[in-house]
Amino acid sequence: MNAVNKPRRLGEILIDEGVVTHDQLNIALTEQKKVHEPLGKLLVSLGFATESIMRSALGEALEQESVDLSQVVPDPDAIKMITSDTARKHKVIPITYDAVRGTLSLAMSDTFNLFTLDRVRIQVGQHIELIPILAGEAEISNAIDQFYGYELSIDGILREIETGETDYTNYQGDIEEYSQPLVRLVDVMLSDAVKRGASDIHFEPEESFLRIRYRIDGVLRQIRSLHKTYWAAIAVRLKVMADMNIAETRAPQDGRISRTIIGRRIDFRVASQPTIHGENIVLRVLDREKGIIPLDKLELPEDSLRTLKIMMARPEGIILVTGPTGSGKTTTLYSLLNYISTEQINIMTLEDPVEYPFPLIRQTSVNETAGMGFANGIKSLMRQDPDVILVGEVRDAETAEMAFRAAMTGHQVYTTLHSNSAIGALPRLRDIGIIPEIMAGNIIGVLAQRLIRKLCKYCKVAYAPDKEELQLMANREGFVPKQIYKSKGCTACDQTGYKGRLALLEILKMNSDLDDLLVHGATTKEIRDAAYKQGFFTLAEDGVRRIIEGITSIKEVSRVADMTERMS
Repeated sequence: MNAVNKPRRLGEILIDEGVVTHDQLNIALTEQKKVHEPLGKLLVSLGFATESIMRSALGEALEQESVDLSQVVPDPDAIKMITSDTARKHKVIPITYDAVRGTLSLAMSDTFNLFTLDRVRIQVGQHIELIPILAGEAEISNAIDQFYGYELSIDGILREIETGETDYTNYQGDIEEYSQPLVRLVDVMLSDAVKRGASDIHFEPEESFLRIRYRIDGVLRQIRSLHKTYWAAIAVRLKVMADMNIAETRAPQDGRISRTIIGRRIDFRVASQPTIHGENIVLRVLDREKGIIPLDKLELPEDSLRTLKIMMARPEGIILVTGPTGSGKTTTLYSLLNYISTEQINIMTLEDPVEYPFPLIRQTSVNETAGMGFANGIKSLMRQDPDVILVGEVRDAETAEMAFRAAMTGHQVYTTLHSNSAIGALPRLRDIGIIPEIMAGNIIGVLAQRLIRKLCKYCKVAYAPDKEELQLMANREGFVPKQIYKSKGCTACDQTGYKGRLALLEILKMNSDLDDLLVHGATTKEIRDAAYKQGFFTLAEDGVRRIIEGITSIKEVSRVADMTERMS
């Protein structure tokens, strides 16, 4: 009978990791007999280890999730749930509150302290599930002083700035303390955008005011308008955080910010652009939790999922993903790579830039100034013994030629291409310079993709479709639904009627018949007719399926897919 694996003791972990020596551990154990303090606390007080190291080691020993509070921006809604007195008395600090799931994550130095958990539960309510997370005691005390001593709402911080004595009009970015309302204002704005599920944050200066907009579910939404006097200081603060040159205001710049927000690591890609009213700054929110989605979680129809898995089973060839900017191509490609990624294959990527770090995958950002473009990069990757290659985008003939050369020499290649449809990718490749004889047999398949918003499940309303809508929704079998849904708006969806997005796909799976048509110069219509006979679905038809299922609306599908052909 196999022995049950037991968690290692804290002392063993610290010695194995080289944090403390046997002698230091023995000194702490001897001292522990006198004062009856926890071993971790003693090692810190004796100067043998730092609190951050002890927190990580304790987390491993206790098999508990741990958090570095110095790198965390707590959720203001979570902070409001526990009073300052309770936090100080029981040495806890709330980090994240999820109103939908009814959970509150709580940083504690002793995650098994049931008395503390009961005291907190009495205050927040029995219906809230508490999620204890291990943190250092000194870190918790510092965080309580930092976050409970100051205003954490945007309106409150703005009032603090207006009534304060600090002059931010000539702010030069040398103020880092959290006591400064400007520092808190930027942090709270970033946290607010992540909580709302924004993919981009726009800071747009006008002649007399600053407009702040979030892109949520693919649509820009104005969130705030601030007086222009705030903008110089906010811009400098953002540039300091992104490690950009604060003195340069006449040339575009790029930077990156990393923060732990609402309990997870979030990266922001920052880009500044000079305009007639000042610098325009846009932050792309790179949330790994949303950017790396398992293939089975993409909410694809069963037939589409099955077709994709069959395509990925081919050992060599090219899989193309097409669609406009912001249509989710990168997310889909990462999901495909995540599905095939194992220790047995070598996956190499060439991206512009790398957005989400991936375990087991070797990722490279293109660097034109260093001579590492897509075409040269593929040549370099070919010397790294890859099985699978991801090329961020086929932009020109040289890159396309190198991608097809990789496919013809036994590699599986994934890449993106700009075209309006899956079938439209074939003439697009011809325009770039790839001859049909090379395309035939080397293209595994083409995915055309668009993102549509899902109807809010809390407020969507059913109605009977009219004559025109029935014509739009008739499928190939002639079925039309008696009722469909439309958006209404409620507090859960910020009165938009939509919450979340999913992908519409049209998948062109190449085979010998389609290859023959390609080689013999068939027209796009001939290829489309042949694809239809094999079960090909257009974006509009996939959208109709989603409408009939009650997932989205006719209006939303019409926004991203051409429905006009169905009106004839």
